[in-house]
Amino acid sequence: MNLSEQIIELVNKSILSLYQKKIDNKEIVLQQTRKEFEGEVTLVVFSFGKLSGKKPEQTAQEIGEWLKTNSEIISDFNVVQGFLNLTISDEFWMEELKNQIQNQNFGSAQLKTEKVLIEYSSPNTNKPLHLGHVRNNLLGYSIGEILKAAGYSVIKANLINDRGIHICKSMLAWQKFGNGESPQSSAIKGDHLVGKYYVKFDQEYKKEIQNLIESGVTETEAKKMAPIIIEAQQMLQKWENGDSEVLDLWKKMNSWVYEGFDVTYKMLGVDFDKFYYESQTYLLGKEIVDEGLEKGVFFRKEDNSVWVDLTADGLDEKLILRSDGTSVYITQDLGTAQQKFEDFGMDQSIYVVGNEQEYHFKVLFLILKKLGKKWAQGLYHLSYGMVDLPSGKMKSREGTVVDADELMQEMIEEARKQTESLGKLDSMPDVEKEILYQQIGLGALKYYLLKVDPKKRLLFDPAESIDLHGNTAPFIQYTYARIQSVLRKVNSDLNHESLNAIQLPKDEKEIIVQLSYFPETILIAAKERNPALIANYLFETAKVYNRFYHSSPIATESDNNLKNIRIALSVSTAKVLKNGFSMLGISVPEKM
Repeated sequence: MNLSEQIIELVNKSILSLYQKKIDNKEIVLQQTRKEFEGEVTLVVFSFGKLSGKKPEQTAQEIGEWLKTNSEIISDFNVVQGFLNLTISDEFWMEELKNQIQNQNFGSAQLKTEKVLIEYSSPNTNKPLHLGHVRNNLLGYSIGEILKAAGYSVIKANLINDRGIHICKSMLAWQKFGNGESPQSSAIKGDHLVGKYYVKFDQEYKKEIQNLIESGVTETEAKKMAPIIIEAQQMLQKWENGDSEVLDLWKKMNSWVYEGFDVTYKMLGVDFDKFYYESQTYLLGKEIVDEGLEKGVFFRKEDNSVWVDLTADGLDEKLILRSDGTSVYITQDLGTAQQKFEDFGMDQSIYVVGNEQEYHFKVLFLILKKLGKKWAQGLYHLSYGMVDLPSGKMKSREGTVVDADELMQEMIEEARKQTESLGKLDSMPDVEKEILYQQIGLGALKYYLLKVDPKKRLLFDPAESIDLHGNTAPFIQYTYARIQSVLRKVNSDLNHESLNAIQLPKDEKEIIVQLSYFPETILIAAKERNPALIANYLFETAKVYNRFYHSSPIATESDNNLKNIRIALSVSTAKVLKNGFSMLGISVPEKM
């Protein structure tokens, strides 16, 4: 049992002994003790007054005295109104430190039977990945890693949006204006090349609209009449009808994009176990439409279109199938959800998609529940806020996005500039320097995007993200590198059995307590699907260690037992920082 579980069991025994009442463990509320009070764990006592028939302060005093008398792990207590602050014994914390040192996977939970599928990235094959995609990918990857650490079996999936009018726009523009240009002939990365023609289409489309308006046509009519949009619609029809020439062009340009995506994913450090393609899934929902009609969940209108009425659920009527029998997005998503379950039989299925799609997923999940899909109870939309820039909102078709590849390279260059200005790496080989710049630059980017609650919109500031001070990845990376420097100077091969119990100094005890929260933080982050909890925990851990580092010498400490304890604390802190950062997809440097 962990500390919280042990205390809950003891509190239950104390209430039974003092008041002859047995309560459910869920009624026992524990908190971390506020820093201005003595103690490490606080018991909220207000609700126990009905058991004791006494005021909260008196009830807390009685429980505290019982715990101190009858437990080896509670060494002292103090009462503040209805809060019982418990001081945990130094002997307990020494055993905790030994456990941290012994356990190579400290923080990770035992393997569970539950299986979780998490879908993220979901790019379109008409443009490269941009800053918004970066947040999506980092959230999906990180949540997957946190769930693994929490003991779940995880499948990472990517649904590629490789069909539709937006894809045909790039294809048509390349066909009309590309003159056979390829990634090889132009030395342009494949996804960037295709994105170039998506922007070109929009430019030409706007010209044609303006010409039509000047000839006396309304803007609404002009948008429909522009020859280039009509051509794109015709190309989409040919694609759906299996036209070989259009399909060959589609395959060629998509292959360019996939090669480009692979480079970006590798640099970003994310991966996938399964790829789904919209071109293969967009017809899957047709069978579910028939099933919904048979069960009376869907209904058919006079024009032959199929709908679901969700007005009784506070939503509206939703189109499920067009009158001509063609699919809409919800049709595909119904089929893909079913296919995922047939492929993996997962207990949970998480969709990492921006908050502009919240209504869509409410509808999707509700329909699947109405259809009687038991696995629909495990569906979850991880809705996240958009990423803004000082210059404003991004627009792909206008070419005003922050490109993911360029952003990562700029972050690496900024790391190079700032690191070189400090002049501390002159003796480091160039190859190691390049690795370090990448670790710092990409770490700064990832941490900045992950330290904020996913639900919140955020403003990305590259300069702030790479600062060596404050709540940034470089600060935490520097703390890890500092620990490695310390350990190189001392004998870090510890025999944990040689750590003898002493009255722990305040700073040493504070670190052990902080590190002890790591396993619980992982479980909470997994439950809430929130990497920000891990990120900010690591920042607090780094701050606690740095206070200890400045107040407690290691290499020059004459008391061997205390010196070993400080070495053990350094080893354990480094392990937590490294393991925690790995869940965020961030690596830590040995030197910095």
